[in-house]
Amino acid sequence: MSIDVKYSTEATATGGRDGHARSQDGRFEVALSTPKELGGAGGDGSNPEQLFAAGYSACFIGALKVAGQQLKMKIPDDVAVTAKVGIGPRSEGGFGITTDLAVSLPGIERDQAKKLVDAAHQICPYSNATRGNVDVGLTLV
Repeated sequence: MSIDVKYSTEATATGGRDGHARSQDGRFEVALSTPKELGGAGGDGSNPEQLFAAGYSACFIGALKVAGQQLKMKIPDDVAVTAKVGIGPRSEGGFGITTDLAVSLPGIERDQAKKLVDAAHQICPYSNATRGNVDVGLTLV
């Protein structure tokens, strides 16, 4: 697979799930805490699953906008995507994640909204990265 990279960024994490992460340019910085459900203390920090959920939901909105341009449909200003990310042991060993995207496209008829969501799922880099590796559910709300 060949990708014509238009943008690249870097972030460094230290301390793992109970550490700290920061982008190279310093615009993004976050404390990390392991959730109690995963054996951690909880704490005030974020965790990788939250970061993945935020990134995927934002990226999917971008893909919806591209799909809207391609299908000649206006995406509403109040479009919203909620990504629910789960983590747990895999039957094959190790850990895996699941993702469910709940997409809200107010004012767009359900059949048209489904076309947009299906097209966006083919466009979105997160969808393409996870395809075949992560169970991704798509729901119109």
